[in-house]
Amino acid sequence: MPTNRVSQLGYLGIDVRDVPAWQRFAANVLGLQSKGTDPDGTLFLRMDENHHRFALHPGGRDDLAYVGWETKDADSLRAIAERLESQGVAITWGTTAEAQVRRVVGLIRLQDPSGIATEVYFGPLVEFERPFHSPRAIGGFETGDLGLGHIVVSVDDYEASLRFYCDGLGLKLSDFIEIEMGSAGNTMIAFLHCGPRHHSIAIGQFRAPKRLHHVMLQLRDMDDIGTTHDLCQDQLVPITSSLGRHTNDHMVSFYMQTPSGFQVEYGFGGRLIDDAVWAVQLHHAPSIWGHRAPRATPLAEQIDTV
Repeated sequence: MPTNRVSQLGYLGIDVRDVPAWQRFAANVLGLQSKGTDPDGTLFLRMDENHHRFALHPGGRDDLAYVGWETKDADSLRAIAERLESQGVAITWGTTAEAQVRRVVGLIRLQDPSGIATEVYFGPLVEFERPFHSPRAIGGFETGDLGLGHIVVSVDDYEASLRFYCDGLGLKLSDFIEIEMGSAGNTMIAFLHCGPRHHSIAIGQFRAPKRLHHVMLQLRDMDDIGTTHDLCQDQLVPITSSLGRHTNDHMVSFYMQTPSGFQVEYGFGGRLIDDAVWAVQLHHAPSIWGHRAPRATPLAEQIDTV
């Protein structure tokens, strides 16, 4: 296992078709704080003391643009770059101007085996003098050493992706869920961590309309999950998966659809990993209870509401 490794999922860049719709959704539903825009129209969103955790870039793909992984310092970044290059990964060192755009001290750019733009950086801009203030009455997000949250992505080559994230970036296996996909057979999803959060990324080789399946935001207060679930129903934000609790990270959460079509998992109470005692497990069910897809309203119920 590499000694110089990434330490957290630091930021995400997302290519979005409708930035104003995203700004309303981020503030009014997710509770993220706008940090303003760059001259190119990029909208930055805060969820803690970092300058931003999300950068929304105007575009037509409505999908993941890049993933930013934090490491502790310049020496660690250099060691990661050298290790990746020794494994045949093409590395580009970010210029000073590019680092300033990302609000970091230094970074490298590369692609994972599926072509997902990946950045490793150190020295994020942190603004303790400007505390995070959510536009909603929520208790805030679990970030800090845990990072932004987690993402689940569809990959083109499962084995190559495992090698890249584990041997290249230095993430560790948390566990696996083997999911039955009907006529497509069973698909193995690998969950990987780089700090105490149960997983910062999960990868699987499955067919999906977008590279990004979902991003998870973890709240500090369980009541914020319930009130946001109600809010989504009141504002007709599509709930794609009901309240439930996952088998592996024990997160209590629900899923909603974003203006870009991929999902956000809004959760509370995820497990933490202590590498000294953690043992990798296999699961066949993704949830202990709940996380059900919306059902069609029976005709009798529709008539009763008229």
